[in-house]
Amino acid sequence: MRIPAFLRRFVAAVAVLVAAVVLGIASPAWAVEYPSWSDVLAARENEQAKQAEIARIQGLIAAAQARVEQTQAIAEERGAEYQVAQNAFDAADFRANNLQTQAEQSKADAEAANARAGLLAAQLYRSGGSAELTAGMFLEDGGGADELLARLGSASKLAQINDGVYANALAAQNTAQSLTDQAAVARDEREKLRVEAEQKLQEAIAASEAAQQELADQQELNIVLEQQLAALQDVTAKTTAEYEAGVEAKRKAAEAAAAAARAAAAANAGGPRDGGQLSSQGWAKPAYGWISGTYGYRPGQPAGANLIHRGTDIAASCGSNIYAATSGTVKYAGPLGTYGNWVEISHGDGVTTGYAHIRDGATYVRSGQRVDAGEVIAAVGSTGASTGCHLHFEVRINGSAIDAQPFMRDRGAALG
Repeated sequence: MRIPAFLRRFVAAVAVLVAAVVLGIASPAWAVEYPSWSDVLAARENEQAKQAEIARIQGLIAAAQARVEQTQAIAEERGAEYQVAQNAFDAADFRANNLQTQAEQSKADAEAANARAGLLAAQLYRSGGSAELTAGMFLEDGGGADELLARLGSASKLAQINDGVYANALAAQNTAQSLTDQAAVARDEREKLRVEAEQKLQEAIAASEAAQQELADQQELNIVLEQQLAALQDVTAKTTAEYEAGVEAKRKAAEAAAAAARAAAAANAGGPRDGGQLSSQGWAKPAYGWISGTYGYRPGQPAGANLIHRGTDIAASCGSNIYAATSGTVKYAGPLGTYGNWVEISHGDGVTTGYAHIRDGATYVRSGQRVDAGEVIAAVGSTGASTGCHLHFEVRINGSAIDAQPFMRDRGAALG
C-alpha cells in the first residue's frame, strides 16, 4: 500500500520537530498513529467498531485543527515581539539621527564662533593688543569730559565683546562635543537594538514557517481523514483502491481550486490594472489607489499604532493586488502585530520594502522566496491596526525608514 506523503512527513520530519521544541510546542503531535485504509475497512464490518473509528477520526481532525491554531498563535506572538523590537530600533534610529544632525549643526556653529574669535584676535593684534587699544583711547587729544566718558564706554563694550566672543566659541565647542558624544552612544544603542530585532525576526520567520507547514499538513491530512469518514458510512465502494481514488480526486480538486485562486489574483480582478507595470528602472507601483496617509508624525492613531508613521498609505480596494516594488527575496511573510499580515522584501544594497495590512489568507509568497519586479505577492486587506482596506507601504535603507514617495518617484513609479 502506498504511504501518503503527509504521513511520511508526520513520522520522520525531524527538522519540524526541532522547530516545534524551539517554538515551545510541548508534545510531538506528529507521532500520532493514523488509521490505515485496512483499519477503515475492518471497522466497517462491525457497527461498534465503526462508531469508535468515526470518533477516533473526528478526534484526529479536531487535534490537527488545534495544532494549526496553536502554531498560528505562536506565529502571531513572535510577530508581535518582532514588531516591538523593530519599534525599539526605530525609536533609537530616530534619536541617533537627530543627535547626529544636531551635532553636525553644532559643530558648524562652533567653527563659525571660532572664526569670529580668531578675527577679533587678529584685529586686536594689529592694534597692538587690547591693553594698548584701550590706552590709546585715553591718550587721544581733545573732546573734553564728555568725549572721555564716551571712550570709556567704548572700551567697556570692547572688553564685553571680546569676552562674549570667546565665551560663545567655547560654549559652542562644548555643545558640539557633548552632542557628538551623545550621538555615538545613541548609535551604539541602535546597533544593539538592530541585533535584537534581527533575532526576533528569525524567531518570527521560524514560527511563521511552522504555522504555514502545519496548515498545509492539516489540509492534506483532512483530505484523507474526511474520505475515510465518508468510507465508514459508504456501502457502495468496496476496495482500498476505490477509497484512495476518492482521496486523489479530492486532492486534485483542491489543487485546481488553489491554482484558480492564483490565476484570479494574477488577473487583478479587484481593480484597475495600473499597478505592476514596470518603469524603465525596473520598479512598479505596489498598489493602485490614492494616497491616504503620508510619512512622518501623525497623531490620533489607533491604539497600539506608532505616532511616527513610517510608511505611505495607499487606499486600494479590498482584495486588489499588491505587487513587489522591484525584484528581490522575501525576508519575512507573516503576522506583525499592529501591521497585521506583513511581507518584507530585500532588494539588495540595504534596500527593503514592506507591505502591511494584507488580507487574511491572501499572502502568496513565503520567507526566502525570490520574487520579480511587479509580481503579485498578496492582496489588500485591513488586518492589524487598520480602519479600512489599504496598503501601508514602507521603504527602508540599511534598516532606517525613509519617505517612500520621493524614493519611488525617483525610480519612475510614483505612488498614488
